[in-house]
Amino acid sequence: MEIKQKFIQIYGREPQVFSAPGRVNLIGEHTDYNDGFVLPMAIERRTWIAAARREDRVVRCISTSFDSQIEFELSEDLKPEADWANHLRGIVACLLRDEYTLCGADILIDSDIPLGAGLSSSAALEVATGYTLLKLAGQPVDLVDLALAAQRAEQEFTGTQCGIMDQYIACLGVRGHALMIDCRTLEYRAVPIDSDSIVPGPRVVICNTMVRHDLTDGEYNRRRAECEEGVRRLSSHLPGIQALRDVEIEDFDHFAGSLPETIRRRCNHVITENARTLEAVNALSLGDMKLFGQLMYASHKSLSLDYEVSCPELDLMVGTASRIKGVYGARMTGGGFGGCTVNLVERDQVDNFVAEISKRYKAETGITPESYVTTASNGVRVEH
Repeated sequence: MEIKQKFIQIYGREPQVFSAPGRVNLIGEHTDYNDGFVLPMAIERRTWIAAARREDRVVRCISTSFDSQIEFELSEDLKPEADWANHLRGIVACLLRDEYTLCGADILIDSDIPLGAGLSSSAALEVATGYTLLKLAGQPVDLVDLALAAQRAEQEFTGTQCGIMDQYIACLGVRGHALMIDCRTLEYRAVPIDSDSIVPGPRVVICNTMVRHDLTDGEYNRRRAECEEGVRRLSSHLPGIQALRDVEIEDFDHFAGSLPETIRRRCNHVITENARTLEAVNALSLGDMKLFGQLMYASHKSLSLDYEVSCPELDLMVGTASRIKGVYGARMTGGGFGGCTVNLVERDQVDNFVAEISKRYKAETGITPESYVTTASNGVRVEH
């Protein structure tokens, strides 16, 4: 493996190699931090870490994406700094706080997950780093605990008040399956997505608008605050609710008129998206790709109009996909404000779809998009 040889050239000794995947969310967007339901799958694109143990408490790290070396000491008191390594500092601080024993390490990071594309490159880095350091120190790895530590690292060291989905699927992805995750109980169900039993067998194609986004600019956190305000207001009518996950559509329709317009629309998206996600899981289990695709389009419309996290390029990409032969459904995926769409495409139409979406999107925007045909991958793992 190339990363192993690069590590030897830089550090002069043999490493172990670990990796964690990016993810694409098939449906269930902005529901995870509302204690709701999501249906992501781990993708083939991954972040790899080559690492070797040190006998001191120093972590030295080089990323192939950045032309610099980061060095820090293991400490619960690590603070965010103005560089690319906050995800590393964050997972170290959170694991130490959870009373794991860690050792120093020399680290080299490589990744083919596009940055800023909504495919969760940050969660892959956090999970891969945490897993690497635990393995080097000979510590037991509880994957759910690792996911929770990585979530806290994201929240505390980047300021993004994310839910658990990204870190959870990076830890617990199952090859050939999407995971329906209950973000309150952390229970999950593996649902086949790459299966010959689904006829005609669909393929997942991710299309990158090449528009970058930054979730730390406040919009993501603002949406979360708006949802919390909705819960606060609705609780006067529906005592005992803790999150929008607890609100039935019929009850919401009855009391929606009491909410400010923006809060109403935010709540409407989350409540209906939870229902769509559960319906989509059932459709996927039955191999009903037509219904699954309809739910994807409905999800995108809700994200665009009610949740207002889409953008012209994402709307164009989804609309274009809907007019190409063999497409069951399409929607934006990830936090929004740019990034990628996820498309469910008939297997024998994938090559035509990729060619057509690229040609039509470029004709409208002047931007050449990237497309990634992917299958469902495993979560974090040892490579060597």
